[in-house]
Parts: sequence; C-alpha cells; structure tokens
Amino acid sequence: MTKTLLRGNEAIARGAWEAGVEVAAAYPGTPSTEILQALATFDDVYAEWSANEKVALDVAIGAAYAGKRALATMKHVGLNVASESLFYSSYTGINAGLVIITADDPGMHSSQNEQDNRNYARFAKVPMLEPSNSQEAKDFTMLAFDLSEQFDAPVLVRSTTRVSHGKSLVALGDRTTYPQRKYVKNPAKYVMVPSNARGRHPVIEERLERLREWAETAEVNRIEWGDRKLGIVTAGAAYNYAREVFPEASFLKLGMAWPLPERLIREFVAEVDELVVVEELDPFIENWIRALGIPVRGKDIFPMVGEFTLDVVREAAERAGLIPPSGRSPVQPLADLPSRPPVMCAGCGHRDVFWLLRKLKVVINSDIGCYSLAVVPPLEATDTIGCMGASIGVASGMARAGLVTQRGRPRKNVAVIGDSTFFHSGISALASAVYNQTPVTVVVLDNRNTGMTGHQGNPASGDTLQGRPGKRIDIAAVARAMGVEYVAAVESRDWDALEKALREALDFPGPAVVVSHDICVFREHYTREPYHIIEDACNGCTLCFRIGCPAILKSDVIDIDSGRPKAYIDPAQCVGCGQCYDVCARQAIEPGAPIEFKL
Repeated sequence: MTKTLLRGNEAIARGAWEAGVEVAAAYPGTPSTEILQALATFDDVYAEWSANEKVALDVAIGAAYAGKRALATMKHVGLNVASESLFYSSYTGINAGLVIITADDPGMHSSQNEQDNRNYARFAKVPMLEPSNSQEAKDFTMLAFDLSEQFDAPVLVRSTTRVSHGKSLVALGDRTTYPQRKYVKNPAKYVMVPSNARGRHPVIEERLERLREWAETAEVNRIEWGDRKLGIVTAGAAYNYAREVFPEASFLKLGMAWPLPERLIREFVAEVDELVVVEELDPFIENWIRALGIPVRGKDIFPMVGEFTLDVVREAAERAGLIPPSGRSPVQPLADLPSRPPVMCAGCGHRDVFWLLRKLKVVINSDIGCYSLAVVPPLEATDTIGCMGASIGVASGMARAGLVTQRGRPRKNVAVIGDSTFFHSGISALASAVYNQTPVTVVVLDNRNTGMTGHQGNPASGDTLQGRPGKRIDIAAVARAMGVEYVAAVESRDWDALEKALREALDFPGPAVVVSHDICVFREHYTREPYHIIEDACNGCTLCFRIGCPAILKSDVIDIDSGRPKAYIDPAQCVGCGQCYDVCARQAIEPGAPIEFKL
C-alpha cells in the first residue's frame, strides 16, 4: 500500500476522487481553497470555480440529482451563503452521493468570525463527519459519499484550519467508478412547494432516527480505554491535543459530529469517574451530553474562543487541576522579532485607488478581498467591512441615511468591491440600488483575479479552474446593462483619469460605478523598470512610506538636515508601478534599467 504525506485538503480531494466523484464546484475561501485545486488535477473529474458558494452547491446538487457523485467545498462562512440550498437539499434528498465540505476557521486566521458549523448539521438535520488528521480526512470523505446514498441525504464533512493545512501520512487507494444513476421524475420528492415539503418533513425526521442508530455502532466513533478516573470526549483537531495532554485517560473519540450516539456516550460515562469534553469553539458536544442529564465539564475549563493549541489545552487542564503542573513556562512570542503586518503587494493597483479615496476624504465601505488590507497602517483608509457583497448594500444605507462630519458638514461615502466579489454577491446589491435609484458610488477593483485566496480565476478574468474555454464578463458592460447611467472604466495607474472619474461619480445624482483596472502583478510575466532613490535628493520626508509599499524601506542613511532616515527601494521587490514616483515631492525617485520578473 502506497503512503504519502498530504495536507488535509489534498486528502479530502484524494478521498473524493477515490470515491468516484465526477462533478465538483466551489468558491475559493481559506482554509478550503486547495481542495478543488487538488481535485481539478484529475482528468476524470469536472471541477469549477462557481460565482459563489450557493451556486457551487446548487451545481453539485444538480449533478447528484442527475445521478453522478458530486462535491461542493467552501469555508465556514461560505456555508452561510449556501445555507438555503443546504436546507432544501436536506428535504429533497439526493440521487447519487452529495458531500459538502465546510472548513471552519477557529482563531479567525482569514475570516470575519469563528462560527462553529456543527450547528448547521443539527439545524439542517443532516449528518456530519469530523476528521482529526489527513488519513481521516480522506477516509471520512469516502464514507460520506456512502452515507449520502445510504440515507438519501447530503452529508457535511467539517474540517478546520489545522486539519485542512496540517500534513500527515495517508494511505492511497484506487478510484472506484460508479455507473450513473438514472434520474426518475418525482415532483413529490424534488419540487419543494409547500404541499410537497410538508410531506417530506416526516421523512427527514425518520431519516435522522436511522442516522442516530447508525452512529451508535459506527467505526468512526470509538472508545479508547485508559485510566477510568478521567474520561475525555473529543473530536476533530482537539483530539490530537487532548491525547497528548491526557495520555493516561480514557477517550471517546467522535468522528461523527451529528447526530451524536446517545447509548455509546452513556456506556462510556458509566465506566469513568469524571467526564470532560475537549472541543474547540461552541460547547456543542458538552451541551448535548448535559441535555441527556449527564454531569460534564468543558467550557468551564477550556476557552470558548480562539483556536486550540497544545499549550492552550495543557495550561487550561493544569489550572483546572486535571493534570499536575508541568513547570513549563507558557510559550511567549520572541520579543526581538519585528512585526510583519500584512500589506498589499508591491505594485498592487488597489493601493492607487485607496490613496485617491483617502485624498477625497470619503467614508469607505469596503468588501472582502486583498483590498481589505487598506484598513491597516499606513493607509488606514477603510471604515467598514462586513461580509462578501455587503459593501454596496451598506454604502446604500449610509447614502440614504446621510453622513455628516463632526462639524456638521455633509460627507460622502463609496462602496469598494473586488471583481470576484462583485460577481459573488455584489450584483444583486447594485441591482437594488439601480431599482431604487440610490445615489451610491461603487468602485469595482478589477484585477482579473481572486487574489486573497491564491489567484484563482473568476468571471471577470474568464480563466476556468481546469483550463477549459471560458468567457470574460465585462463589469462595466454589466453595470450599463443594469441601468447604471454613470459608468467609467479607467486604469488605476492613471491618477488623473481615476481622480476625475471618482469626483464625477461622487457628484452624480444616481447610482454610479467606477471600474478601476490593473491586472494583478502575480497574473503574468512582465517587464518593468524598478525604481530607485536619488540619495542626494531624498530628505527622509516619509511621504513615500505612507503608501504602504513593502518594497520601500528605511535606509541606514540619515538626512543631516531632518535627522530622518532616507528611503531605500528594494529592487527585488519593486515591480515598477511608479506610485512612489508620483507621490515624491522632491523628485528623489527615478526608474532604473528594465528587469524581467518571472512569476
């Protein structure tokens, strides 16, 4: 048997392929993105980046209805977008297997919240599996397809950041192919008008009871007997930490997050003196056990917020007296390391837009993408960020409510949204603004790229996941077709044209759209002239530092008159965008010889 080292996301992709999946769809989102990218490398699978997570799940549902095993993957907040599709598919059931991967993000490494999506399984009345390592990620994905077909239900598989991105050995198997199941017309099952849905609800409840019975003897739920003075119930990544912190304890490891096995839990509880649940985020298992009338401890010991680590679990257990003090000092960050906050890449066209918007002193209702980084120093331009597609709606509300400065003067606001996010969930908000003639200004940052999640294609780029022929959709043309009367498409590096368009849009009485073009510097090879500092002309005024370009650094040379360090431009990072040249008041920056950057 061949074994190889795989990330959890790669293992999920491998498991889906071995399980015979034929159609897969997703919208990229950390920590789930790599699943589809890995699965797309298999020629016998159709994989696509969909416009958003709901579309991705609907595509997978349709494929399952048609009789082929299908997969949809997304990060935890993506399931919020796809939730309506999850709920109707729970009622309709499936034909061929349908598996939905939800990758939660405890600690919010790349997310606006750390919601616990185990709650979705309970809410939608569908089964959920939760792996704790890469081997289980593969095995549970395969099992999920079998469960889906056995119980006629979509199946959720919950990963977390550590499982998705951590590596462990995985035993590889061969692909099993399945004949396409025949689609049989059955409106009572698949057409969710109220009269049919009422008939399906009892079916769902009966299915849940059968799933509970299955969970009682499922191999994914197992008891590991040790010292019976302490019994630990745990699941997912938390199992790994708990196993190391409590090496002598007895364990009930739950691979099925929902439904939970009542008899197995009672069997375990009857044999241990004290029961403790170790789980990240919500007290999901703990509350269920407590509802059974069983005394249990959990969140009174371990934190409700943040990602677990070995030190977090160990220190909490020591404070609770569950284990003796280890005498180890808590891990402290190295004090002498400089901070490295995330910034926009050198040459990013988004920086030009935010520089000018800050000059115009507008309130910026931003969306989620690379341009979220405009909130950090030194730009500090952004006022609000909520969720995918929220910027236009929030900006519309602000425009309707009216904004005033602290001195009582009127103030304007703009919505800033990326090209991928515009197609994800911005179009509907723009349609509402056009319909209601809301005087909102929308700036679409079109870099032909879904940059923050790793430079995936989207409808604005036309690049498909597997390199199949695609079509690029013109955002400005879409806005005009929707009835927006002021639409301008400009290059972000053309400051004069961009500022003119922004001012005109802000003064326009109805909805106005400015599409700012600048292809992402990581999208293609290019040849530009890196800039350099004319040392004798630089007086260390710091103006070039304020654009936040990572290629511009403070040098060791101090200006005699000002006492400030002069600037230095790192030629290895500079891509020659020229924004520093534009802002330098002393003409102390000039281009050098061309360099070809190969990405």
